[in-house]
Amino acid sequence: MQNEVTFLCAPFKLLDESPIDIWVCFHCSSLSVGTKTGYRLFSVTAVDKLDCIHEGVECPDVYIVERLFSSSLVVVVSLSMPRRMNVYHFKKGTEICNYSYSNNILSVRLNRQRLVVCLEESIYIHNIKDMKLLKTLLNTPTNPSGLCALSINHGNSFLAYPGSATMGEITVYDANNLSTVTLIQAHDSPLAALTFNASGTKLASASEKGTVIRVFSIPEGQKLFEFRRGMKRYVSISSLSFSADAQFLCASSNTETVHIFKLEQHSPSQEEESPTWSAYVGKMFTAASTYLPTQVSDMMNQDRAFATVRLNMFGLKNICALATIQKLPRLLVASSDGFLYIYNVDPQDGGECVLVQKHRCVDQKEEENPENVPPQPPSQTYAATVALPTTAPSSTTLMGYSEDGGAQKGEVIPEHEFAEGPVCLDDENEFPPEGWTKYS
Repeated sequence: MQNEVTFLCAPFKLLDESPIDIWVCFHCSSLSVGTKTGYRLFSVTAVDKLDCIHEGVECPDVYIVERLFSSSLVVVVSLSMPRRMNVYHFKKGTEICNYSYSNNILSVRLNRQRLVVCLEESIYIHNIKDMKLLKTLLNTPTNPSGLCALSINHGNSFLAYPGSATMGEITVYDANNLSTVTLIQAHDSPLAALTFNASGTKLASASEKGTVIRVFSIPEGQKLFEFRRGMKRYVSISSLSFSADAQFLCASSNTETVHIFKLEQHSPSQEEESPTWSAYVGKMFTAASTYLPTQVSDMMNQDRAFATVRLNMFGLKNICALATIQKLPRLLVASSDGFLYIYNVDPQDGGECVLVQKHRCVDQKEEENPENVPPQPPSQTYAATVALPTTAPSSTTLMGYSEDGGAQKGEVIPEHEFAEGPVCLDDENEFPPEGWTKYS
């Protein structure tokens, strides 16, 4: 059975005309790209080759594209219809179903049990087996970026999203049992990034300041690690991603540096076994921190990056993920310049990562934008939307199954598997199994 794991990162504008979304799974690596003409799915199983396995042209100006692991199910949202989610079986070239919502769709997350749609002030939870709408979380704190994270471990399906619009509070929700698990006071300023590890037992977060990254245990919500990305300037963290074994965590931002942190507990015995100068200085700082103000002592106890990457660009948004390609640990960075960068990572010594390959994600002709991209409809709050007069659904549109909150379900194609029973996308091997790979 194949060992696979997926890391999801937030989409962003590619070349100021198209967003890009990347997910990486171990053994079966994949890259999803939204473009002006549709979307593309790439295979990244080798460092020196980027194979386009599918190009979808069902709708233009795609700004969200999420694939269910290595299956043939893909969820697409376009700028032309930002309130509508289309679910496709791309290998058969058919639409499974579609849903329309009360406001613009800002993000979509999915695993083998649940499909989550995030709007600015509400979240919709679907059963991915039959696309039934199970729960609508209304009046959530204003979330203009659609920030949320869903555990890919369908055994728990934990969902994390901002619990406040003014401070860094995290709400952890059980999407399987449809109940709130815990609230975590993670940061003083609003959240900017969230991600679970593969098993859903750890949650990493960063705030809008971007200087400190914290890791919490799930479901307890206890702080496990605290990493300092920088001290001199605030940055915009664009992505966080764990390695498959949760031993490493990478973070990218709008700066030229990508940081990789190592999640390890420093025991006293380890420090005694390595009487180096740095260890001696570290012990002195630790002892001195007990006599200093809390803010200063916290800063001194925060771990620094284990490895870094210096990108050859500055100010461009990018997302990162850790993957094993050809049996070696790699760092993948997809940038808004339209390229995918692949770096080697030394899991033993860290240090500066080495660039080994660079791939173009879009054709050069797509970088030219001769036509104006259709503007998005003006953003509208959920309260304002439901106050508007509604029209009766057409004969081909069915209302949501429960607690619809304004969601409307489009007609399901009768001949497709979804219309008759649980999802069966070609074969069970398309779903990732339970085991996870580790770096050797």
